[in-house]
Amino acid sequence: MSFANPWILAIAGALIIATLVLKGLHRNPRAMLKVPHIPGFRPPSTFYISISESVIFLLRLMALVLMAVALSRPQEVTRTVLPPTQGVDIMLVIDTSGSMRALDFEPMSRMDAAKKAAAEFIKRRANDRIGIVVFAGAALLQCPLTLDYDSLLEFLDQVDPSMTGTDGTAIGDAIATGTNHLKDSKAKSKVMVLLTDGRSNTGIINDPALAAKAAAAYGIKIYAIGTAGKGPARAPVSDPVMGTRYVMMNDDLDEETLSAVAKATGGEFYRATNMAELQKIYARIDSLEKTEFKSSVSISRKDQYLLFLLPAALLLLAEIFLSRTVFFRLP
Repeated sequence: MSFANPWILAIAGALIIATLVLKGLHRNPRAMLKVPHIPGFRPPSTFYISISESVIFLLRLMALVLMAVALSRPQEVTRTVLPPTQGVDIMLVIDTSGSMRALDFEPMSRMDAAKKAAAEFIKRRANDRIGIVVFAGAALLQCPLTLDYDSLLEFLDQVDPSMTGTDGTAIGDAIATGTNHLKDSKAKSKVMVLLTDGRSNTGIINDPALAAKAAAAYGIKIYAIGTAGKGPARAPVSDPVMGTRYVMMNDDLDEETLSAVAKATGGEFYRATNMAELQKIYARIDSLEKTEFKSSVSISRKDQYLLFLLPAALLLLAEIFLSRTVFFRLP
């Protein structure tokens, strides 16, 4: 415990010592008035008088000491050493076009594999703000940058193919949307993890590499992940007459463009053809993007004056009560 105003204790201590010294030097016999003896009446003994005076004096003195301590503002000080932490602003940009239903990540679809790997990536991070952008023919912000990973994982769980209500794959628009939500970040490192299984074929920005150069101008690094197996893949299709049926979908991943996007920002391009490869890619990105900060000490102070003020008030009340009842005397 520390004191915000320790000088009050020094002054109070000096005054109390002076009071005790003066009381000792000026201890005079108590003035007494002699009265005739009254049968049956016994005057109080000298011992009783001394005890009454001592009790009243001690109660008052203890109350004053406690009030002096309260005025000095006793504080409970808590020091917490914050260890070195890592912090990066990360935007997960996830393709939700219909082709993400393809089942070449058996027994999961591309979408399910992407969500599982992204969830594992989020759970490994600490002190990083992470957000989600989804895109198909248009790009939408699914979750802004946040440290609330529980909410983030809930938003990730809601990601579903065709959730934007548009057809196609607008990679350029997706990069622009992610850039818009990262460009004003004050983080030392800004990262975009772009995951897609196709090629850009729609959107306002036709050239994803151009959008990547704009991202690079804001210090944003893009890691591009191609999530598609080699060759044709089986994908479920809803038919209003036949119900769900499966069709073969050709491999349409544009590795050249995705490589150009990553290269323009100083990032890397990866291709995942199965769940294990996708998990390794996220693990590599996790290991690459670490920003070290110096450790610091957090100091919190909590005033504890009530611990002394309340007992002082009780002692004063006791002194007043006793001086007017048990130890009451006439002058």
